[in-house]
Amino acid sequence: MLDGRRNLRLVDTDRDAMRIAGKFNAQLMDFIRPYVKPGITTGELDRLIHEYTLDHGHVPACLGYHGFPKSSCTSVNEVICHGIPGSYVLNDGDIVNVDITSIVDGWHGDQSETFLIGDVSDEARSVTQCAFDAMHAAIDAISPDCSVATIGRAVVAEAKKYGYGVVEEYVGHALGRRFHQEPSIPHVPTRATQSVFLPAGVCFTIEPMINLGTHETVLDRRDGWTVRTKDAQLSAQFEHTILMTEEGPEILTQTKDGPKKGHQF
Repeated sequence: MLDGRRNLRLVDTDRDAMRIAGKFNAQLMDFIRPYVKPGITTGELDRLIHEYTLDHGHVPACLGYHGFPKSSCTSVNEVICHGIPGSYVLNDGDIVNVDITSIVDGWHGDQSETFLIGDVSDEARSVTQCAFDAMHAAIDAISPDCSVATIGRAVVAEAKKYGYGVVEEYVGHALGRRFHQEPSIPHVPTRATQSVFLPAGVCFTIEPMINLGTHETVLDRRDGWTVRTKDAQLSAQFEHTILMTEEGPEILTQTKDGPKKGHQF
């Protein structure tokens, strides 16, 4: 892992470029929000995301990334992440994570939200709440020059309140002109992340994936992308792009219409 103090600081003009990218990505999330409801296919959601992005002169970062076939990820129920949009019709009682990343003038904005579809179970609502609160607990915990392990400690502490699993194999990441770069941002504390730091000027994602049951995962070998919970129980995720400033963390992908810190699902 790289030490962010030496390698990843953004100058003021770059920070402003990332703010612009994050603002558009949040705008895109607010655009798709009314469409995420029973009866729509995940493929149709992806088409709308793709067209909106192109219509505004930007690039969907997921499309073609390492061969990924769509412009967004839609992860339904037991799918943790990297769900491929297609013919699945959202049903009353589902939960779905919509993960979008935009390239705006060469810079990346990245975020995701889990949506409750119609009348969901208490367990679905609870795991979604935990993922949302864990993300914000981690944002609240960090400060300039803190260790990356600070994020993992905050997420695990929140998940323990519910007795839920925290995914370990899939992590957040720094980003800027590249989609994924060092340092990686695990959502559990590790020995390595205790000595990796987040100085002012670093942009990165916090995106905890919380499982109702075990933290263990299974990769779909047929498509090479879709990641599910090993026990087939529900999983939820929220993600923001964060800029660490001299004053503390700044959320670059805050939507106007989406849930804010303290929201109750």
